[in-house]
Amino acid sequence: MGALDAVLERRLAGLTQPLALELPGGQRLGPERAAVTLKLGGLGTLAHLATGRIGRIGEDYVEGRLDFDGTLRDLMAIAGQLAGDPRQAAVPPPALAWWRALWQQLRSRQNHHPQADARQVQFHYDVSDDFYALWLDPLRVYSCAYYRERTMTLAQAQEAKLDHICRKLMLRDGDRFLDIGAGWGGLLLWAAEHYGVHATGITLSRHQHAHVSRLIAERGLRGRVSMQLLDYRDLPEDEPYDRIASVGMFEHVGLAQLPAYFAKIRRLLKPGGLLLNHGITAGGTRNHQLGAGMGDFIERYIFPGGELLHASHVLEVMADQGLEALDVENLRPHYARTLWAWSDALEARLDEARRIAGERVTRAFRLYLAGSAMSFERGWISLHQMLAARPDGDPAAGALAGAQSAYPFNRGYMYPSVPSA
Repeated sequence: MGALDAVLERRLAGLTQPLALELPGGQRLGPERAAVTLKLGGLGTLAHLATGRIGRIGEDYVEGRLDFDGTLRDLMAIAGQLAGDPRQAAVPPPALAWWRALWQQLRSRQNHHPQADARQVQFHYDVSDDFYALWLDPLRVYSCAYYRERTMTLAQAQEAKLDHICRKLMLRDGDRFLDIGAGWGGLLLWAAEHYGVHATGITLSRHQHAHVSRLIAERGLRGRVSMQLLDYRDLPEDEPYDRIASVGMFEHVGLAQLPAYFAKIRRLLKPGGLLLNHGITAGGTRNHQLGAGMGDFIERYIFPGGELLHASHVLEVMADQGLEALDVENLRPHYARTLWAWSDALEARLDEARRIAGERVTRAFRLYLAGSAMSFERGWISLHQMLAARPDGDPAAGALAGAQSAYPFNRGYMYPSVPSA
């Protein structure tokens, strides 16, 4: 182990956060007083550390071959240094780039058909409603919050996000509103109760469908709000919608299906209708997943079939399918803060989480939430809201003759009385 020891010693010495290793026989490597101590159940983890394979180290933890002492924030600071920035991936030669693009297309096509999408969504979202309720806000909004004011709690910031989306879409009383991938119903019910829309939500999660259907009945919203267990490809197109939201959804659609997804949305929108597409994007143009095996960890334990695309690619596909981009907002720092809030909430209730979801799931989510927070902090991944319209084709439409747009000429309507950050 001489050569491996030397590599490990160099890696440990180069860390700004002190890390110690406790080997299976009790031997200790690294400083006596360390921010984090990794307790190894086997020597395989040493090789993963020496080569910076963070995803495999996470796998060792989930499978019980590794434990740690220390805080998740300190652990993630160390993981970030060991992993390296995935945006700095070398540009492959043209021939290799062509094969890589072909492989991504083929893999995406295989992973994203109706049956596969249903399995993947249920794998993640149907873990347990009670498990998610431990660490989400009371509305169970499972997407990036909007900290309009720095002092907001998570619950306040999630309500601010819901309202931010509704304002961007300029929802009005009586509008037909569609929420694709409606989750536990936060946006669907907020739009109906605060903006008077007739709202339809769809999901592939049986748990979410049952939860939202129950809320609709309890709040007396039947006839004005509906939740359907339905694939987006099967949505009827005979009655187009005034407004559509897609929140945390297109990450599950896949590279190969993205053109068909936005083409479907265009057909579902009335001429002049608006789309708000909100989702996780790649931090760089060359990293289709997180590096150092972290993307593979998420694929195996958290989001099978998830794919990262850069915002520029998403906007290009939207444009190709006849959707005109009107406004793009990067909420990356908001998601870092959201994820740390979720992580802290889960850490505060670990015993309950283990009882509800089991040790393995709890361990996977501990790493996923904290690791994602670190990745958003560092800009390795991002979060964009993209507002787009289906042009109505009438040159005389809009507030000004020849504008061919009913969209306002400035963003003032989005930000009423917003204090400076």
